[in-house]
Amino acid sequence: MSEPTGLRARKKERTRDAIGDAAVSLFLERGFDRVSVNDIAAAAEISKPTLFRYFPTKEDLVLHRFADHQGEAARVVRGRRSGVEPVTALHQHFRAGLDRYDPVTGLNDHPEVVAFHRLVFTTPSLAARLTRYRLEDEEALADALGEGVQAHLRAAQVLAVQRVLARTNWQKIADGRTAHDVHPEAVADADQAFSRLW
Repeated sequence: MSEPTGLRARKKERTRDAIGDAAVSLFLERGFDRVSVNDIAAAAEISKPTLFRYFPTKEDLVLHRFADHQGEAARVVRGRRSGVEPVTALHQHFRAGLDRYDPVTGLNDHPEVVAFHRLVFTTPSLAARLTRYRLEDEEALADALGEGVQAHLRAAQVLAVQRVLARTNWQKIADGRTAHDVHPEAVADADQAFSRLW
């Protein structure tokens, strides 16, 4: 008798999370380039082929944490209320993230989050892979904004603004400030940046 589909999916998700958590722990402890795929498979108590069924590349073991945010800007634009301009909806969404201290905004001072961002920003292969994620996000947002070069330019502008704001927030926290202390500046920076779009 086979497992119900929902149970099987949850089991796969738990396995994926366990592999990803084991990998990130090792990367934070030793550094990305000093941890092999074999090390991760051993820590997660799985085979190497099983690991690659869940994560096609070593970089994906880290960047899967961004998966929840993949295509988020496009979803915000498509799901906005009638009469709300796309840039307004994106601004409001980013501001809400700042107020929640969402790690994706860079405004989160939990030591593990700060270390995770440091790992991503200072490891060239991870930064390069993250660029690919961002290009996919840009395509999705451009599609949500309309057609032609103007939609692509607007999408690129929005995602560049979000990236610079998040990196600036993270750097202030990495330099020793608290997220609570940085929050007013982060809000002011976001308001100014989004007001200059389009």
